[in-house]
Amino acid sequence: MTGHVSIRLASERVNHSVSSSNELPRFYTPGEVITGMQDFMRGHGTYAEDDSLKASVAGVMQKVNKLICIRPLKSRYVGEIGDVVVGRVLEVQQRRWKVETNSRLDSVLQLSAVNLPGGELRRRSAEDEQMMRKHLQEGDLISAEVQSVFSDGSLSLHTRSLKYGKLPQGTLMKVFPSLVKRRKNHFHNLPCGVSIIIGNNGFIWLSPQKQDVLYEGNKDEIEEYDLQPVNRSDRETMARVKNCIAALVASKMMLDDTSIMFAYEESLKYPSVKDMLDPEAMLDIAFLAQHRINNAIEE
Repeated sequence: MTGHVSIRLASERVNHSVSSSNELPRFYTPGEVITGMQDFMRGHGTYAEDDSLKASVAGVMQKVNKLICIRPLKSRYVGEIGDVVVGRVLEVQQRRWKVETNSRLDSVLQLSAVNLPGGELRRRSAEDEQMMRKHLQEGDLISAEVQSVFSDGSLSLHTRSLKYGKLPQGTLMKVFPSLVKRRKNHFHNLPCGVSIIIGNNGFIWLSPQKQDVLYEGNKDEIEEYDLQPVNRSDRETMARVKNCIAALVASKMMLDDTSIMFAYEESLKYPSVKDMLDPEAMLDIAFLAQHRINNAIEE
């Protein structure tokens, strides 16, 4: 049996830039002088030395009036109160869970910050503490909101709203947190039938949309539905959305429901989901999505 292998020379690599101008932003390295201190304020990613403002991280400059920041191109997630995150439970501890959220330090989900079965507000008992692993165990994926930030930068999460909690069948994708656009809403039901949670922390969750009838059902019915295998057509649509996000990320484009949906619509000219992973196809999808975004802004 012979397989098909695609090989390309380094000289034929595709440039994924979709920027209309050929000018690349100025890149600063740690210790490099950005400007004199006279008229500017020191922002994130900078420090003052010898009457100069210098970069403390490798990245590009962002200037807002007199405030100068250096935004690192690749960095861990730095959480803010109210952020929506997707995370994985690492450990069940005493009255709390330890959660991986792509931050520098592990995040914490307190037993008092979750909705227990029945949804009633009450004091957590010793019995609740013993049942913690039944509620969430190691390896489970959750959506949550950042409730507070500790002094060391680690995050305290909560899942008190019904839209947060343990995630059902689906697929997880990891991107740079700097590419996630901050919006009021990070939960979307895309017209193609896929539900998506775009975590501020760069973790994106894709799953099939729930049937409306389920929202009328009881908790056991919903949990049973969540464990059902995902059918082939839903899996294919999810893979297409995932490859669209990969195309946008390769071209360093910001991610929100609009850019992802534009990319999805443009990807439909590639009947095979696998063909979308060719570098030329990825650039084509990202370029056409950027073109539609530009047109929408002009209108």
